[in-house]
Amino acid sequence: MIKNHRKWLVAMSVIGVAVALQGCARDPEKRSVSELAVSGTKSLFRTDSDMQTVLNKFASFDAKAVEKITPAEARLQPTMADAVKGVLADQKRDSTPTALVPGVTSRETTVPGAGGAMPATVYTPEGSGPFPVVLYFHGGGWVFADRKVYDGGARGLAKQANAVVVSVDYRRAPENKFPAAHDDALAAYRWLASNAATLNGDPKRLALAGESAGGNLAVATAVAAHKAGLTAPKHVLSVYPVAQSNTDTESYLKYADAMPLNRPMMLWFIAQVTSSPADAKDPRIDLVHANLQGLPPVTVINAEIDPLRDDGAQLEQALRKAGVSVERKVYPGVTHEFFGTAAVVEKAEQAQAYAGQRLKADLAK
Repeated sequence: MIKNHRKWLVAMSVIGVAVALQGCARDPEKRSVSELAVSGTKSLFRTDSDMQTVLNKFASFDAKAVEKITPAEARLQPTMADAVKGVLADQKRDSTPTALVPGVTSRETTVPGAGGAMPATVYTPEGSGPFPVVLYFHGGGWVFADRKVYDGGARGLAKQANAVVVSVDYRRAPENKFPAAHDDALAAYRWLASNAATLNGDPKRLALAGESAGGNLAVATAVAAHKAGLTAPKHVLSVYPVAQSNTDTESYLKYADAMPLNRPMMLWFIAQVTSSPADAKDPRIDLVHANLQGLPPVTVINAEIDPLRDDGAQLEQALRKAGVSVERKVYPGVTHEFFGTAAVVEKAEQAQAYAGQRLKADLAK
């Protein structure tokens, strides 16, 4: 009761400051003070304290609203990974990747994509190998971010799944619109199926994983690999995936102004990625209407406070209907992008451990 009362007092203070500042000049490419106040107040009552600490740090950067700027500008905005580093600095903790995830080494390389060589990071756990290999796709709406921004999730999976993880930088929109990223993802998997041994990996024990737009790519690549007759992955991990293009679901509307992902941003992503309305209905984006039969076991992880929460629910339902073994877990009190924040958010640590267990179980077969 006292905790909620304190939150209420803080919320009233935030709204009061917002009202006072409303008349002040502000960059039109940023969200208005009142919009930030309302969103921030909602977040206080929804979000776990450690997640809120990260969101507060993210908000302190006062970034431009993605949906109001160009893709080039969007790529220069601070990220949730920057927020995690900021929190670690406030806590006087070491933020180097090897300190946060001991026992995992990384090296840079390239992997052939459909449009040329793609930069990639290979994460390898301790041990002699050969290890299972997980091909990982970063998020960012197919428009911004890269493997470095999503290091926390990929590196954590290498540790938790005791597997080599290969994280690739696929081509991004709008310079390379749909289906460029999907074509690159399939090309990377095709290469991995033939070259896993060069990474101290076992070519018979492969898996796919990704977050957000990358969660979509993981499932879409499994479908494409099945269709192409490639070595089947043993498991697919899809973390808060984009699974369809309707932005009027319950979660889209309930969390329309959430941080760090909101409904206007998703509409902007779709506009940047697609060339026509037909692209948004393509089964590689509209996974819930794809032919999902024959896929390996799938794990879907969702955050409760996320416009994409119901995409995960719809994907789970579609997979079950197709006869695919699927397990979905929704983490309350956290937001989109929580998965890679394990250094400072407890439920992210739990989610990475859960994902690792799910991957390990099938990669051991």
